[in-house]
Amino acid sequence: MTGAIAIYIPAYNAAVTLPLVLDRIPAPVKQRADEILVVDNDSSDGTSSAAEEYKRSQGLERMFIIRNPQNVGYGGSQKIAYRRCLERGVQCVVMLHGDAQYAPEMLEELIAPVAHGEADLVFGSRMKGRPLAGGMPLVRFLGNRFLTGIQNWVLGASLSEYHSGYRVFSVAALAKVPFERLSSDFHFDTEIIILLLRDGFRIVERPIPTHYGKERSHVNIWRYGLDVLITSVTYFLHEKGWRRSRNWTRILAPAPGVQAGKRMELPG
Repeated sequence: MTGAIAIYIPAYNAAVTLPLVLDRIPAPVKQRADEILVVDNDSSDGTSSAAEEYKRSQGLERMFIIRNPQNVGYGGSQKIAYRRCLERGVQCVVMLHGDAQYAPEMLEELIAPVAHGEADLVFGSRMKGRPLAGGMPLVRFLGNRFLTGIQNWVLGASLSEYHSGYRVFSVAALAKVPFERLSSDFHFDTEIIILLLRDGFRIVERPIPTHYGKERSHVNIWRYGLDVLITSVTYFLHEKGWRRSRNWTRILAPAPGVQAGKRMELPG
């Protein structure tokens, strides 16, 4: 692999699971990474202290901890991390959650297509694996299938899912989309995929194992599902010219310094 790599770990009340996640990052990747960035979103359980202690005990000089003085949202945390990556000039950034639901052991396989210039986003897909065998609740499995089917239809795509948080971005691609304008909530993930698809960036999927343990989810799945539907359908109607969306008008407005990629025409 060539180019600088950052591993970004969004963490919220993850004092127990965060050290386990860090332990499971393969040694070659840990050594290769230019930085491991933990963004603590105003946790109340000592997540930052746990991260600092891990850094000290392991001698990880390239591990950095940012503690937000207030919770800026899941999307807001990503904006902080990606802005930092742009400023530092890294080639690719991994998003690996601090709750141990995603397997750090898969990092090398997910990083490779971006590091080798073959993809702009690598998406760790649970749906290409065996999600139910990994403990995914049936309601989440069915909801994922339902939302993904609608999103593929309105976006003219064929992804196996849109809702995994295990992702590796090309920082060059991030520089070409207005991610700062996106939601600071959980559907940031949907909005950024829409932008990447719209502008013809290369998205590659890799199967990942699914794990649901005793960790608490902080996502209201019903609100999340509604936000995803509204985001996707309003984009579709806006692009077709059938119904103007203030949100998408704001996101897609031309801005100095933001260079769009090659536009992907939607069918119909």
